[in-house]
Amino acid sequence: MKKSLVLVFAVLLSLGAFAQLPSVSLKTMNGKTVDTAKLNNDGKPFIISFFATWCKPCQRELNAIQQVYDEWQDETGVKLYAVSIDQGQNISKVKPLVDSNGWDYEVLLDPNSDFKRAMNVNMIPAVFIVDGKGKIVDSRTGYTDGSEEHLIEVVRELLKK
Repeated sequence: MKKSLVLVFAVLLSLGAFAQLPSVSLKTMNGKTVDTAKLNNDGKPFIISFFATWCKPCQRELNAIQQVYDEWQDETGVKLYAVSIDQGQNISKVKPLVDSNGWDYEVLLDPNSDFKRAMNVNMIPAVFIVDGKGKIVDSRTGYTDGSEEHLIEVVRELLKK
């Protein structure tokens, strides 16, 4: 029994569940340096969404969340960190995209893909849900209309614990 429990935990850990956030230095759009290991939401769950300006599914997902973000925050206090993986000349397109869509998220820039690699992201959009203690408890890649509902369901479950 104990051996199988350890094995289950090892599998979950290898899938990213229950792992702590890695420490990578990123910049905000205002140039402030942020250590990803210290991302938090005052003890409440938060969401990390990797996106790029050229990724249409990423934009659809972030736009869909923006439509319900105020409600989500009122209900659960959840916060979303949007992490741009744009590089080179595309990095200058991030702020105009964020502003034109009215995204209220904290946007972080990962132009060298250091955080993307540390989080083992191979496809975007990639979304991670982190509990109030900084542990990754859920993740997925890709986006289909309506799949943002899964995010708030997981956050609600975390708040019940």
